[in-house]
Amino acid sequence: MWTPGRMSNAKSWLGLGMSLYFWGLMDLMTTVLSGTPTPPGKLEALLPDKPQSHLRIKRSWVWNQFFVLEEYTGTDPLYVGKLHSDMDRGDGSIKYILSGEGAGVVFTIDDTTGDIHAIQRLDREERAQYTLRAQALDRRTGRPMEPESEFIIKIQDINDNEPKFLDGPYVATVPEMSPVGTSVIQVTATDADDPTYGNSARVVYSILQGQPYFSVDSKTGVIRTALMNMDREAKEYYEVIIQAKDMGGQLGGLAGTTTVNITLSDVNDNPPRFPQKHYQMSVLESAPVSSTVGRVFAKDLDEGINAEMKYTIVDGDGADAFDINTDPNFQVGIITVKKPLSFESKKSYTLKVEGANPHLEMRFLNLGPFQDTTTVHISVEDVDEPPIFEPGFYFVEVPEDVAIGTTIQIISAKDPDVTNNSIRYSIDRSSDPGRFFYVDITTGALMTARPLDREEFSWHNITVLAMEMNNPSQVGSVSVTIKVLDVNDNAPEFPRFYEAFVCENAKAGQLIQTVSAVDQDDPHNGQHFHYSLAPEAANNPNFTVRDNQDNTARILTRRSGFGQQEQSVFYLPILIADSGQPVLSSTGTLTIQVCSCDDDGQVLSCSPEAYMLPVSLSRGALIAILACIFVLLVLRSLDQSCSGFWSLSALTKNSFLQFPECPYDGIGSP
Repeated sequence: MWTPGRMSNAKSWLGLGMSLYFWGLMDLMTTVLSGTPTPPGKLEALLPDKPQSHLRIKRSWVWNQFFVLEEYTGTDPLYVGKLHSDMDRGDGSIKYILSGEGAGVVFTIDDTTGDIHAIQRLDREERAQYTLRAQALDRRTGRPMEPESEFIIKIQDINDNEPKFLDGPYVATVPEMSPVGTSVIQVTATDADDPTYGNSARVVYSILQGQPYFSVDSKTGVIRTALMNMDREAKEYYEVIIQAKDMGGQLGGLAGTTTVNITLSDVNDNPPRFPQKHYQMSVLESAPVSSTVGRVFAKDLDEGINAEMKYTIVDGDGADAFDINTDPNFQVGIITVKKPLSFESKKSYTLKVEGANPHLEMRFLNLGPFQDTTTVHISVEDVDEPPIFEPGFYFVEVPEDVAIGTTIQIISAKDPDVTNNSIRYSIDRSSDPGRFFYVDITTGALMTARPLDREEFSWHNITVLAMEMNNPSQVGSVSVTIKVLDVNDNAPEFPRFYEAFVCENAKAGQLIQTVSAVDQDDPHNGQHFHYSLAPEAANNPNFTVRDNQDNTARILTRRSGFGQQEQSVFYLPILIADSGQPVLSSTGTLTIQVCSCDDDGQVLSCSPEAYMLPVSLSRGALIAILACIFVLLVLRSLDQSCSGFWSLSALTKNSFLQFPECPYDGIGSP
């Protein structure tokens, strides 16, 4: 900083201004002697006695470029320099005028002497130079004595700005265990002083805090590691303070500082270690598969990916009964049940578990194996288990004609616990709503309780329960599938009513109908039906039956020349027999009408008796048909009167019938 002690007042710079003035004259002399063209006016000032006939003389300003130091803090105006015209004879007839940048505000001029002063504190970092214009006027007439000319006042720098770290504070990261000299970060300080003048802006870096761990290059500001084997696990964060000093670091220079926060990033330089070499765990024998038994943890001083762990079972007698998985969030090993356990079969297991880093760095392999092992002892605890059936599923086949009370299967269960409690058996009635079966409470004998009918239920799926007597809450169950086997207990029969016709002009051996049969039974080798005339019609002279040997039969005429007047309808009884053991049979009747036909065998007419209802219709069907006929006749006779409609409604009691065109009008009974 410029202080009053360095400059007490503006007069102390008078010598400097005069020096600049005479320096300008010497420069001009050098120019003349060297043969360089001389600015107008200056030659006249230097060589006043030179004959004018040999030189072109023009009056001109006499001055040079001005320099003034910044940061002057004195109380008097600061002398900058002097303007002088070679036409000025010192009698005060010349008036000097100053204009341009800062004229009258920053700089003033004595209009008589031409002395220039600075009246404000100057700062080179804000403005390095000012361009002004000067003019000399005849004080009496006000006319210009010289052409207006331009000149420059340059602000000369002093060391008044300390270096600054514009990007600080800094944050940097460097891997732990880095070699000495590893570059961490580069810091940069800037100095607002003039770098072209002296050493005011020449910065030198040094480290104030952070040794002996780090160093800084004095010229470039590059921070490097300075200590071998820096360990993140021992110290992770460092606060380094860097100083930048100008004047090339010399005494009296100004300085600035910044902070660099350096973090050591992790590398995989620590193997995992189990804090326990032995773990003791227990699990109930009833624990389901995949349930958790316990956790193991191998501690790793590293972090992130370098602390990731993989757990495996490498030895022990429980490798087939248990599994281990790694929790990626907490890096613990979770031991789970791999298969069902039994206290009665095996009461304890031993596992050897390994924890290892899956991500390794080659340069740290010489530190030893990056894995560790521990031993896990697992005890299986007994629980009161429900009875277990052996086998776990039953399939039974039974004929449908089995006698009631027949034992079809012995169901067996046992208590798996050491106590071996007594068992009581029962049937889950929701699985046997028809109560076709029952089971002996003590022996487990499964028996029939009702007749079985394969044609009604060919399969039964029941559930048998086994309960411990001493602990009724412990109940086991088993599924029993019962297939009802077929026996030949159904005779074959026609699937529908068969009716055929024969032409009056039919010939002997003419086919009039093909019949087939059905049987509800399901023999192993399939159905085989046999057809023949019933014994009472074995000698029928009109028709015969031919078995096609494919479960169908043909009905053929045995003669020709049928007549409606002789007999209009024939009833032919046909015997149908199956091939079961024993053989079952039934008789079906084929109704044959006699009709008149054309030469092509097309029916022209049949006897009215052919329209008679078959005798096999039930009484209810006949009544329903007669009722329909009666209703149709009544409707036709009502002459479409609404009163008749309501009478009919009352008659048939169909009060739910609604006819919009016949609203109830009080006539009859609605």
